[in-house]
Amino acid sequence: MDVKNKISAIYSLEQLSADDTVIHRLHPLSKILCSFVFIITVISFDRFDFSRLIPFVFYPAILIPLSQTPFKMVFKRLLIVLPFCLFIGISNIIIERDIAFTLGNIYISYGMLSFFSIIFRACLCVTAVILLMASTSFSDLTLQLRKLHIPEIFIIIFEMTYRYIGVLFTETASLQTAYSLRSAGKKGIVIRHAGSFIGSLLLRSFERAERIYAAMQCRGYALGKENKVKRKLQKKDVFYCIIVSSLVLFFRFFDIGKVLNVANF
Repeated sequence: MDVKNKISAIYSLEQLSADDTVIHRLHPLSKILCSFVFIITVISFDRFDFSRLIPFVFYPAILIPLSQTPFKMVFKRLLIVLPFCLFIGISNIIIERDIAFTLGNIYISYGMLSFFSIIFRACLCVTAVILLMASTSFSDLTLQLRKLHIPEIFIIIFEMTYRYIGVLFTETASLQTAYSLRSAGKKGIVIRHAGSFIGSLLLRSFERAERIYAAMQCRGYALGKENKVKRKLQKKDVFYCIIVSSLVLFFRFFDIGKVLNVANF
């Protein structure tokens, strides 16, 4: 049941993409371009410009309620990324010890400033990707990536990885059930059985994946034919793209903190 719950969690974003909200009805290309502009702009800041990243909260703050994406789901996926950011940022705290500013009796070093900046910009970028996946179906995403002339090999890897994760977990659940029935109530997998378990898992996954890929080819996959109905950009899509991109670029080139006479960290 735990494995099945994990499979459901992986594809929960794709289930959300079937909703009908203002953001879901936008053209996939406009959402991809806005997400790309947002992510590139966020990572373009210097590692010490923490205060200049704060205005970019407008993007998830507006899109989460408009797309009706559960904040709890977004938060859980952010928790997966945070440990990697913590390990990256801790080294900055150790190396860069010069004092940047003080908050009362608390000294904030440049290392701590870059540490918070790394975590904050990672949260912004990951949230932007989550919102894109939650408001756009997977097939629409890959279709638009092909229209943008992204190399086909990258799109195929993206598709196969996403689709076969479920296959891998399904086979894991079957093997785990069979193992538990033969292990006389033992919890988990005994170490001496781990090698044969993983080997069986890989073989079963490869066989299942080959059958799935053969079925996909029978249905016209990778034959250069687009079966999706082509959507045209409408005025609302262009308007959305212009507004979001303009706000992002405005916050990039204008320091709102200085304009409002707010302390710049």
